[in-house]
Amino acid sequence: MCGIVGYVGARTASQVLVDGLKRLEYRGYDSSGIAVLNGGGIQLRRAVGKISNLETVLKKKPVNGFVGLGHTRWATHGIPSEENAHPHTDCKKRIVVVHNGIIENFMSLKSELRRKGHKFASQTDTEVIAHLLEEENKKAKPKNEKDFFEVVRKCLKKLEGAFALSVMNSDFPGVVVAARRDCPLVIGLGEQENFVASDVPALLPYTRKTIILDQGELALLTKIGVECFSENGVKVTKAVTTVSWDLAQAEKSGFKHFMLKEIMEQPSAIEDTLRGRIDPAREDNWFGQRLSSGVLKNIKQITLVACGTSYHAALVGRFWLEALAKIPCRVEIASEFRYRPLFLQAKNRDLMIFISQSGETADTLAALRLAKKSKVRTLAICNVLGSTITNVAESTFYTHCGPEIGVASTKAFTGQLAALLHFALRLGRARGALSVADYKQKMRQLVKLPIWIRESIAMSKKIESLAARLQDKSSFLYLGRNLNYPMALEGALKLKEISYIHAEGYPAGELKHGPIALIDANMPIVAIATESQVYEKVASNIQEAKARGGHVVAIVSKGDANLKSVADDLIEVPRVPEIFSPIVNAVPLQLLAYHIAVLRGCDVDQPRNLAKSVTVE
Repeated sequence: MCGIVGYVGARTASQVLVDGLKRLEYRGYDSSGIAVLNGGGIQLRRAVGKISNLETVLKKKPVNGFVGLGHTRWATHGIPSEENAHPHTDCKKRIVVVHNGIIENFMSLKSELRRKGHKFASQTDTEVIAHLLEEENKKAKPKNEKDFFEVVRKCLKKLEGAFALSVMNSDFPGVVVAARRDCPLVIGLGEQENFVASDVPALLPYTRKTIILDQGELALLTKIGVECFSENGVKVTKAVTTVSWDLAQAEKSGFKHFMLKEIMEQPSAIEDTLRGRIDPAREDNWFGQRLSSGVLKNIKQITLVACGTSYHAALVGRFWLEALAKIPCRVEIASEFRYRPLFLQAKNRDLMIFISQSGETADTLAALRLAKKSKVRTLAICNVLGSTITNVAESTFYTHCGPEIGVASTKAFTGQLAALLHFALRLGRARGALSVADYKQKMRQLVKLPIWIRESIAMSKKIESLAARLQDKSSFLYLGRNLNYPMALEGALKLKEISYIHAEGYPAGELKHGPIALIDANMPIVAIATESQVYEKVASNIQEAKARGGHVVAIVSKGDANLKSVADDLIEVPRVPEIFSPIVNAVPLQLLAYHIAVLRGCDVDQPRNLAKSVTVE
């Protein structure tokens, strides 16, 4: 949520800032703004709505300068409005702040500052930071940029909550100070110029050399260099990372939407997730020394923790872990798990797996930190190198899916599924739950996943034709059983996210326990009925729905003749062993949601009210 871009150098700052903000649109926002230093003053431009509205403002009232901050806001405190849009300034308009996160004690700080004569122009929590800096600045009377850096560092200690922020002071016009606590922030290193941003795509047109700020760290940026410090002001040496993916990977590459591009990238994304990991003859410590084969075989219980789409991946993972590794497993929604202390009792032989595409999901991160205090073993499954969750967890399984810009997760989700399946197979072998022959066979089948997914993608045109007949429906019911019940949940979520159609995912066996009352000719039922041990049960549930007049869309294995005369529409996917079916079945569910949303004229890549990374609670 929210996007931050900062620049110090010799380019026209406004162009760099607006370009960077456009590359962060996927994070979700309702307003935007930039502040540029010019001579002795701050030039501030803000607008509600899309960045195109900000560009219109800038055409009418251009700004000039070589140092600046930009921001896309996702409203938390205060309605979307120009006054509440970032950047925010102090009373004298000498200090400017952009902020991602939530300041939990802003009300008490605001009351204190008002008593001291400060006037507030917005309803936001962020504006408190600007006035707090102004107050501390008056006391400290900084003489140089290092003094002002100390002003910022001291003020941060008074803030409770989560933040990534960047600050400028017109008294020191060649400097940007950046800091983070619980929200992501990355530094970009250039030649005689430097950058700060919430995420890497904003930096890619200018540099691929980055520094990831860790928890509590600050950075002092000038055009000639970057210095990093701990929250206590101690200078720290940071590793420089070269981003392996380039600008073209973050662009649409000729596709109409990022989401469609990312659906089509799933075969290669899964290849990258599994690359180097699927040699069944090797017994390397795939998950780090803390989770070596010797450690894995003694694990007694697993808890998977996640939010949203990652939670659905965790639900599938539970089936795999119980079936392949024969180990008790439970799944927790991160935001609820944090308040269930019984699950936080330390057990030496417990493993907790935390799943997050971005590695910055606030609730998942908070749950991970609680788990660390309980001394359980922790594993992160994540797509973003250097993210907070990967730094906090003892071990990490990187999915290596590349940048996912579309807000509705597609390739990151199937990458998570591939990682969970691989982990379940490794754990099953380590525990002796899988024979050597069975283990090797399934590993060889794992190699075929990208081929099967390509076959599913080939159904896109047929699904588009089906979407044209369903686009005007107001409600959908998704059904699945066993391994594919979580896929019914995910299919319904995708439709809700991007088309704004009400949809529910249900275990097919629960149809008679309530949902069947909803079924009529206007209620499409999307049933996942691929080849499985529960196929006959699902087929029976489809018959029940059809008997009530429902329009049945059945996702079936190629060549299925049984349901051809029952379902109104068939979507055929490759015939695969049951354990691989959730990954293959994800594709038609994604495509159906995508095509319906496009036909309804929805903003597929940036659905209303949603953000790519939920970095606040």
